[in-house]
Amino acid sequence: MGAGFRRILQQEAVAFCKTVAHRDTTVTRYSRQDVLRILHLNPQQLLSWERAGLIFLKDEYSFGDLGQLRALRDLQAHAAKTRTRISASSIRASVDAMQRIAGMKNPLLESSAVRRGSRLAFRIEGVLVDPLTQQLAFDFEASAGSRRGIVCNGDMRASNPAQKAAQLQEIFLRAVQLEEKSATVPQAAALYETILAIEPAHAPSLINLGTIHYNMRQYELAEGLYRRATIADPDYALAFFDLGNVLDEMQHLHEATAAYQKAVELVPQYADAHYNLALAYERQGQKRRALRHWLTYVRLDPVGPWASHARDQARKILKSEKLSIVSRRGRLVRAG
Repeated sequence: MGAGFRRILQQEAVAFCKTVAHRDTTVTRYSRQDVLRILHLNPQQLLSWERAGLIFLKDEYSFGDLGQLRALRDLQAHAAKTRTRISASSIRASVDAMQRIAGMKNPLLESSAVRRGSRLAFRIEGVLVDPLTQQLAFDFEASAGSRRGIVCNGDMRASNPAQKAAQLQEIFLRAVQLEEKSATVPQAAALYETILAIEPAHAPSLINLGTIHYNMRQYELAEGLYRRATIADPDYALAFFDLGNVLDEMQHLHEATAAYQKAVELVPQYADAHYNLALAYERQGQKRRALRHWLTYVRLDPVGPWASHARDQARKILKSEKLSIVSRRGRLVRAG
């Protein structure tokens, strides 16, 4: 099964892997007291989120930090309104899981978090995803309310950097929503172009516009946009993963391998990148290198058809190569 075929199936079964992201585009800083005042937070609540690792303990906060804290505040407010409880540790577990399966840097900003029972789901491209179970559900409530709150009039003349960043984010979210229906994808592409005309290094827009071209089989255009995203944000694992996929489609296997390698270097728990890297190594006859990534994938994502395929490939390599593996107790075990 080739990487291209796997990608087609994944797009149907796990559309959330092609996601949106947020990049803090302003240097504006806010003191701790500013944050408490602006968001009407209790100091103890902020401290509890910091202890849970949902936000780093710091004296100054960026505009992006405010967005993340606003998302946490709104989740807490909704829980209080419905007389339910969601713990900081549960939020952290859901966020960590979403980072692993989708290569996101910050799921609370890169998608819309929705409380479902005692856990979080994330709203991506018209579906709700529970990252802990990897279950999908069509989101019939998808953001009729949130769409009403988005205004996109193209006026980017705000002099305040924070206001400009907020306006860019509004346009970006509108574009993401337009991508949910095939009929409005061209409008989404136009909005991404608008953002890039204002902020050429807006990595999330480069990624999403690249994906639109990828789905249209316009691979050279997609490659150029993905490469720009890797330059705009060299720590963006999803950009390198997507670049690897389009290079694979273009039969540039060695370059695709290098891109997948960079993705797993940036996010060692990025399961899909390990899977595609294992495929790439196998196609180059480098079975021992592939074995490492098959086994890593199974450890990160142990349930489902892809895990079964990864296990089968690992067994075949161990058998054909007659390799020895070391057990947890340090004892050599002959494969086969």
